[in-house]
Amino acid sequence: MSRGLHASASSAAAPLQQGAERPLLLDDNDDDDDHDDVKTSVPDKSCIRVTVGSLPDEEELDDERPLLCWWWSLFASPKKTETLPLLPSNDRPVKRCRWRFRRSRVSRCALASALVIFVMLGVLQFVSLVCGIVLSFFPDEIDRAATHWKDRTGYEGADLLHWPTDVSRDLQPVACHSHNDYWRRVPLYSALQAGCVSVEADIWLFDQELYVGHTTSALTRSRTLRSLYLNPLLSILDRQNPITHFHPTRDRPLHGVFDTAPTQTLVLLIDFKTDGAATWPALVDQLTPLRERGYLTYFDGGKVIPGPITVVGTGNAPFDLLMANSTYRDVFFDAPLDMLADGNDDDPDTEHEFSNPLSLSKYLKPDKNAGQGQTGTPATIGPETFNATNSFYASVSFSASIGYPWRFRLTPHQIGKMRAQIRGAHRRGLKVRYWALPSWPRSLRNHLWTILVEEGVDILNVDDLRSATRGKWKVNVWDWLYFPN
Repeated sequence: MSRGLHASASSAAAPLQQGAERPLLLDDNDDDDDHDDVKTSVPDKSCIRVTVGSLPDEEELDDERPLLCWWWSLFASPKKTETLPLLPSNDRPVKRCRWRFRRSRVSRCALASALVIFVMLGVLQFVSLVCGIVLSFFPDEIDRAATHWKDRTGYEGADLLHWPTDVSRDLQPVACHSHNDYWRRVPLYSALQAGCVSVEADIWLFDQELYVGHTTSALTRSRTLRSLYLNPLLSILDRQNPITHFHPTRDRPLHGVFDTAPTQTLVLLIDFKTDGAATWPALVDQLTPLRERGYLTYFDGGKVIPGPITVVGTGNAPFDLLMANSTYRDVFFDAPLDMLADGNDDDPDTEHEFSNPLSLSKYLKPDKNAGQGQTGTPATIGPETFNATNSFYASVSFSASIGYPWRFRLTPHQIGKMRAQIRGAHRRGLKVRYWALPSWPRSLRNHLWTILVEEGVDILNVDDLRSATRGKWKVNVWDWLYFPN
């Protein structure tokens, strides 16, 4: 019987050496006790001893290859390969596992790199926000100037070491408009310290008093047009134009708020929020002190006489009431800039929008408070209605008129439209102002500021006084990490 077993072992090893598809298997668990002492010699690395019941069929083996390769890619080293003689086509499964392992390693590296980048950007953004919150509790050099201005305008006592007219001796006027100026920590004074030549106040009429605020929920009894703007301006101008024993008469023309540029006018843009017809007489009445001292720019029936303060009405400011007095007016209009665009025969994209009278219909709204440039306008209104005798600014929303620069650059069509509007306003003697410009990212905002100045826009409508008045608008990669103030 031993001889028979040896013969069986030899016959089992032969197919393995010949590369048969299924080798002969030997079972150690023979029930015959007589064969316990029989040893079968099998060449190394030629066969693996398994039980018959544990060997899968070829169809089952093919179904399990993806799972086997996946586990193999997790635990096997990519540099070592093991031959599995029980599997047909020994090289193909190993190569497939190796390819999947390499592919999964590349995807993991790409995913990890993207995750690291996003985490770093998130950390930088978080740090910038935290720093912005911390710094917001400390006033900057613009806000610190409030004490300087108040000390020299009679609020807390005068400094005897300074002369009366040096309140703005170090300030250079900049063609910037302080948008929503009443939101500043120190309204009016922060804008003047930054050098802005234009400030904005939204007014609401309640109980015959004009209150300043963006919405009715922000109004308080103490925040009025008189307390925030008219009285401080009156005090500043009185100090800029003193009458003393040494200077018994006032200079002509009167000095403005900037000591370095005495003839520079300060624009006070009044945004009518309540009914224009009802708010108009209240504003005219409250301007009386400035009017009596000759501090207001006015139209005398023939020409415009410049003054230290130029009052401009926007929002629901009624154009018909403004034009009612043909011999004297000291409140000017904020004309609709897009209506004034001049066409260019060489550029069809800038064709005059209002060459057809039907295109004026959007400005002929029945609502008596239709908004900026439309309230109180007559049915016969046209582009030539607005000129320097009744208007000062020509304004429009940048996003509504020119459009958002989706490519982060203005298209030739947008540039052409903007040039037509600027050309039309300047031909009528008006100053161009665009509001609702994109404020983030800062690189885009700075780029638009640069383009507007190059194209001839007269005043920049800004919220960030520090960045606008310093004129440092170079594009910086870190501008993407900061949100608007």
